[in-house]
Parts: sequence; structure tokens; C-alpha cells
Amino acid sequence: MQIQTPNWVKHAVFYQIFPDRFAKGLQPLRRVLETVPFEVWEAEPTLQGYKGGDLWGVIERLDYLQDLGVNAVYFTPIFQSASNHRYHTHDYYQVDPLLGGNLALKTLLEKAHERDIKVVLDGVFNHASRGFFFFNDILENGPYSPWLDWFKIQGWPLAPYDGDRPANYEGWVGNRALPVFNHDNPAVKEYIMEIAEFWLKFGVDGWRLDVPFEIKTPGFWQEFRDRVKAVNPEAYIVGEVWEDSRQWLDGTQFDGVMNYLFTGPTIAFAAGDRVQRQYVESPNYHPYPALDAAGYAAKIQALLQLYPWEIQLTQLNLLASHDTARLMTIAGGDVDSVKLSTLLLLTFPGAPSIYYGDEVGLAGGIDPDSRRSFPPEANWDLDLLKYHRELVALRHHYPALRTGSYQVLLTEGMVYAFVRSLANESVIVAVNAGTTPAEVNLAIAETNLSPDQLRVLHGNAETNRSEQGIALRIAGRSGCVLGVGD
Repeated sequence: MQIQTPNWVKHAVFYQIFPDRFAKGLQPLRRVLETVPFEVWEAEPTLQGYKGGDLWGVIERLDYLQDLGVNAVYFTPIFQSASNHRYHTHDYYQVDPLLGGNLALKTLLEKAHERDIKVVLDGVFNHASRGFFFFNDILENGPYSPWLDWFKIQGWPLAPYDGDRPANYEGWVGNRALPVFNHDNPAVKEYIMEIAEFWLKFGVDGWRLDVPFEIKTPGFWQEFRDRVKAVNPEAYIVGEVWEDSRQWLDGTQFDGVMNYLFTGPTIAFAAGDRVQRQYVESPNYHPYPALDAAGYAAKIQALLQLYPWEIQLTQLNLLASHDTARLMTIAGGDVDSVKLSTLLLLTFPGAPSIYYGDEVGLAGGIDPDSRRSFPPEANWDLDLLKYHRELVALRHHYPALRTGSYQVLLTEGMVYAFVRSLANESVIVAVNAGTTPAEVNLAIAETNLSPDQLRVLHGNAETNRSEQGIALRIAGRSGCVLGVGD
């Protein structure tokens, strides 16, 4: 079977937005929201408090995203919910009124698409919430409710709030706030399929699927793909799976997953012993123990052999998300760790995803701290922002960095170098994660690069001819990109 994935994803740079924390809109359409008592924007986030970010605010920041080089946005859930993260869905057909409702999303899609920016939504289809109408009907009417078979009821009476009594229904990871759907019920399956179709027809460009591995019903995700692709063959389907995902990446289900198998080793190499373990032990996506260049190469080559190349090009690669601590905090505030990780992210096969605020140095520990409000410009790390912009622009400029092959050129101590090649174009990336300068020789005979044409496209490094091809001197805790400039 020939695997087909959305072509645009191979050229995308994603920006992940937690809507309550990115930007408050100034539009007059907010109206009633002007009187809502939100938490202070700059204050530390709480588990249950709202900051008041909305989709109108995102619309007003599209210039910022475009200037960064972003051409795709992934939103954590935006549907009506009684939680700031909105993974407790009340109504799958209504954008939360605190975010601006369906009108705000419609306007956002129009404005984003005018700029060729795609929009991917978060689909929470394993479980709903206590406030979801169908489940609420059961709470009101007990065994007389027509929706009993939509959930996994185990006995009576139900106890949705009293932790001293058995819930008597299945909640995700035992959380009675999140009743699990009965996906074996054909009506439930059809309901979810129709939600996916509805929003695609509304204009969204794909779905990120929350905990899809929890849905065990045979054929469920195969039908989901068929239904989604029938509406839009270029719609992106990306699953939240943290480990080996081969069973979902066979070409009949997802186009990619959130690639934590890239995240962990990249942080372990770039941040090394700087990793603050208390922030990464739960969830553990293996960003420790520290790796040298050879150890990193082994992890990356194993990852690149795990899935078909067509799938590799549509993986969602990331360094942090709403489910992890932020990289700046994981690395103990070491900006060089963030920069080196970002260099590896933006030159790797697949779609890179920047977690909102990481590009300006936003810190944050475990949830809810990782969901801080986007800082005012006075608190931005402008050098780090410039670094992100330059690398994103480089990725957009050189097709080899998007769809070119990936070959490790050198692993020597803490120096790691690889080449991305496509047709007559090759780009070399070298990273020295060590603390002292290093001199290495890069064999470039198998590339189409000539030592006389090669120049530094990004970073600070010295190059000279050598018997092997290129002698490269690179400072400690730094990286560079080499190629033929226009």
C-alpha cells in the first residue's frame, strides 16, 4: 500500500497555542467578557483559574506569528468546557464563549487562511465531561436516560462528585470528571465521526487526537481517517502517542504522532547533565541520562528507521508542550541548551512545533506552571526570538531542510553533524554540545557540496579545506548550518 500524507505538513512550522494563555483580544466583539473577573494575566497560573485569552487575541497576533515564520497553528481544545484547558468537553459543536464562540473561530480561519496559515484543532474523543449533555441526562434521570449505552455505567447510584463513594462509571484514568465514551456503541462512533466532519467542513485543516491509544474499538481510527480524508484529503491527523507508534502509523490511521521519541534524546544531548530531573520524571519521555554525540546518533537513527519516510516527513516534532515542563526550566535556565535543541528541531525531518512562548524564553515547570500567560514584550528574550526567526527562515528557504534525506556525517565526543540532501542541494548541520571548542573533519565526498562553495549559513564556525573535505572549528555549546548560499 502506498502511504499518502498531507503535503503541506512537510513544509509546515507549527505553533502550539493554549488559548486561555496566549492573548486577550481587544476587539469590541468581546462585549460581555469585559466584565468577567479573570485572574491577573502576569500572575502564576492556577489549576482552575482563567486568564482570559481568546481567539480574538490570536487573530490580533497573526502578524507576530507570520513574522516568526509560522504557517500552522495547533490549538489545545477550544470547545465549550468548564476547565481552563478545555479537555472536559461540554459541547463539541460550540467554541467556548470565553474564547469568542463559533464566530471567533470562523473569523480566525478566514484571517489565517488569507496568510496561508493552517489551523489544527484538538479532538478529545476518548472521554467527555460531567457537564456533557448526554452524560448529564444520565445524572438527572438515572437508568431511565436514553443515553446509558453511551458511557460505561457500572452500577447505581452514580457519584460524579463525591470521592468517598464509588463513581459507578468509568472515568479516564479513574477521574470521575471525565466519563469515558463507549466506543463500541455504533451511535457513539457515528457521533464522533460527524464532529470531525463538521469542523473540517467549517474550515479547520486537521485534528490532533487526545489519548487515541485509549480507544480500542476495532476499525475505529481506520474509519476516522476514511471519513476525514473524504471531506479533505489534505487534512492532517496527528495522534498523541508518546512511545513507539508503528501500530497507528501504517498509512490507514494517523499521518503522524507527537514525536516525543525525538524530544527526549534531543534534550538529553543538548542539555545533558543540566536537565532538572524533577521536571521530567513524570511524564517521563526520557530526556536523561545525558547523551554524547554517538548516543544521540544511535537514538535518532533508530527513530528514523521506525516509520516509513512518508510518515517521518509528517511527524509533529516538539521540545515541549502543555503536558511537559518548558525546556527553559528543564535545562535550568541555560539558554544555550534551548538554542541547540531548537537548531536540531528546526533541521529535522517532520513538522517542527514551537510551544507558545518558548521562542521568547518563557519558563515553566509541571502543569499548571507550564501554561503561563504569554509575557509582555518587555520580558521577551529578544536574542532567542531572533534565533528562532533565523532558523525558521532557513528551513523555509532550503527545501533540503524540509524533505531532504538525513545522513549522519560525524559523531565525535560531543560534536554531532549530519547532512540533509535533496536533488542538487545539501545542507550540513553541526552541533557542539560540549563546553570547549572542537575541531573536526567532515567527510563531504558523498554530498554535492564543494569545499570552495561551502559557507556558514547560520551560527559561528570556521571552515577550511582538509584531506577529508572540511575542517570545522566550532565553539563550545554552539551549532552551525553550512551550505551554498544564494
